[in-house]
Amino acid sequence: MSIEDLEAQTMLADFYADMEKSQKILQSIKQKKDKVARFEAFENKWEDAKTLVQLAIEENDDSLLPEVRQEHSELMESLQSMTLETLLSGKYDKYNAILTLHAGAGGTEAQDWAAMLLRMYQMWASKRGFGCEMLDFLDGDEAGYKSATILISGLNAYGYAKSEKGVHRLVRISPFDASGRRHTSFASVEVMPEIDDEIEITIKPDDLKVDTYRSSGAGGQHVNKTESAIRITHIPTGVIVACQNERSQHKNRDTAMKMLKAKLIEIAEQQQKDKIEDIKGVQKEIGWGSQIRSYVFHPYNMVKDHRTGYEVGNIGAVMDGDLDGFINAFLRAASLGQLNLK
Repeated sequence: MSIEDLEAQTMLADFYADMEKSQKILQSIKQKKDKVARFEAFENKWEDAKTLVQLAIEENDDSLLPEVRQEHSELMESLQSMTLETLLSGKYDKYNAILTLHAGAGGTEAQDWAAMLLRMYQMWASKRGFGCEMLDFLDGDEAGYKSATILISGLNAYGYAKSEKGVHRLVRISPFDASGRRHTSFASVEVMPEIDDEIEITIKPDDLKVDTYRSSGAGGQHVNKTESAIRITHIPTGVIVACQNERSQHKNRDTAMKMLKAKLIEIAEQQQKDKIEDIKGVQKEIGWGSQIRSYVFHPYNMVKDHRTGYEVGNIGAVMDGDLDGFINAFLRAASLGQLNLK
């Protein structure tokens, strides 16, 4: 490689780094402005509700009661949402979230279940006003995904999404079974914060094995014909991360390194947690065979979280991204030390 090529690559890397820093600053400013705007909107609505109640009392007008009840309901919903944000006190809760889904044993049925969960999280992110971006995926043999990784971006995305970490169980009449039999499928969900450059973690270059390959996704001739996708293996831990969503190999590598940093920090924190729990004489883990939530389509409709006992009969709404009830129940139970992790 010539000196000119090396200088060009260095300038390009610096350009991407500066652009990313600028985007993070703008995102942080926007998040703070949005938080202030939500509080001001709540305050204005509270004053309007008080005025409406006073008017109804002074005029002795019962016809205003339905409107008063509606205002009260909306206020309580907003208050609950803002109160839950105070429970997001974890070190990384404010960060973006990286979700990785893995289909369990069961072939096409489990791979389709992974795709259903992926869609559920994409719709939840949209309802929340979060961004959602596919980072990497491995298609299933006939349908769905063997694995998929998405980035959910927005204030407190990780704080909310961390409740989804664990094994999710599906019970339904399989559309892939000609006999119409009931099947049980599993998929696991990993959730990590997207770690930025402010958090320092040392990764030795000699500990990394970097492979390039052609992207399997849509994106034009460039994506499909050049080896822009990146797979990084951290040799000491065996952790593997991959990214193929960008046209630039450089940007895919940056994203993959962020994912690697997040996984290594998660491993380090888990090791520390295990040491503390050993000292306390208590050790709780959620393993592959221990689901956190069951989604039953047959013989009845029900979604139940086994850690909190929270359940919903409208399974269609849940699969369309209505997860806030489960997330809220998890955050409350976690803050009170009432999670059932057996």
